[in-house]
Amino acid sequence: METTLYPNWKEKISFSDEGPQPSILMADDKVKIIMAGLEAGQQIPEHPEAAAMYHFLEGNGWMLADGERLPVSAGATIVMPEGTSRGMEAETPLSFIAVRIA
Repeated sequence: METTLYPNWKEKISFSDEGPQPSILMADDKVKIIMAGLEAGQQIPEHPEAAAMYHFLEGNGWMLADGERLPVSAGATIVMPEGTSRGMEAETPLSFIAVRIA
C-alpha cells in the first residue's frame, strides 16, 4: 500500500438521489476507509457493523447508535465498538469519513 495525499476531501465526496456513493480510500483485510455524503433527508438504516470511527466533515444530522440519536455536525467524531447497531440521518448535506476495523 502506498501513501496517498488527498489535498481536497470535497473531490472524494459524491451525492446521489439513490443515497450514499462511498469513495474507498483504502481497503484491506483489517481496515476499510471511505468518504461519503448524504443529501438532506437521506438515511442509512440502522445495521450492526464492525468496530468503526466516523468523523463528520460538513453538515448536520444524526448518528444512530443502538437506538440512540446522537447529534452530529462538522468536527464531530464517533467511535463505536464491534456489533453496535448504527445508522445515519442527514438534516443538511452531510459529508463524513468512516474507518471500519475488522
